[in-house]
Amino acid sequence: MTRFRHPEARALVLAAGQGTRMNSDLAKVLHPMAGRPLLRFVLDAVSELGVERTLVVIGHQRERVRAAFREAGVEWVDQVEQCGTGHAVMMAVPALEGFQGTLLVVYGDTPLLTSATLHALLEGHARSGAAVTVLSMRVPDPRGYGRIVRGAGESIRAIVEERDATPDQRSIDEVNSGVYAFDWPRLEAALSGLSAHNAQGEYYLTDAVDALRRAGHATAVVCARDHRELLGINTPAQLQEAERAWAELHPGRAGREEKH
Repeated sequence: MTRFRHPEARALVLAAGQGTRMNSDLAKVLHPMAGRPLLRFVLDAVSELGVERTLVVIGHQRERVRAAFREAGVEWVDQVEQCGTGHAVMMAVPALEGFQGTLLVVYGDTPLLTSATLHALLEGHARSGAAVTVLSMRVPDPRGYGRIVRGAGESIRAIVEERDATPDQRSIDEVNSGVYAFDWPRLEAALSGLSAHNAQGEYYLTDAVDALRRAGHATAVVCARDHRELLGINTPAQLQEAERAWAELHPGRAGREEKH
């Protein structure tokens, strides 16, 4: 059911990862929470936004993922080699040829993310006129996250990774969730300048955000009301934590979700 109307936007769900820390061969987005695979929660949230197209980037066990969601009404983008988040978006470039609107980038392993929060991000992006709007969150323990250093108003002066942060910056509790709304033509141009010359040999989407900022394009930030919505699943312990949070956020529904 559509709750919102964002015909100017397209959604890109990154769901290609294996999830090696899950200690399972099962593709990470197929791991169940509250009786349904993680990706189902994300697709349900996106389906309420009223975007015209939803593209899902798949890689590990991609045929199994396709089969599990054959009725989802999404378009599939193959990322045969997983070479980072920036690379995942690059794989969608042909499918977005001629598109001039807003690209919403979300992750398939964030099952608590709501359509209301994504709507707020898209609304904030439209108001700001920015090339990129970052969905941030305030967390009790920001260790390991990129800190949001705000500029004037809702602009971003920098996203500083922990290893590069000063002591003052490490005290910032507002961090990058990794969910973005981009002006697609500007992002597409920035993607061409990405480099994999780093320790992981991968193309990072955060580098595209930084490139847009350094090129003088406006940036903006929208902060999620509840950081638990942005819990990403990388380990069995995090899956258990998300399931507990789901039960708290949806009392009475835990254990009654349809099996998939």
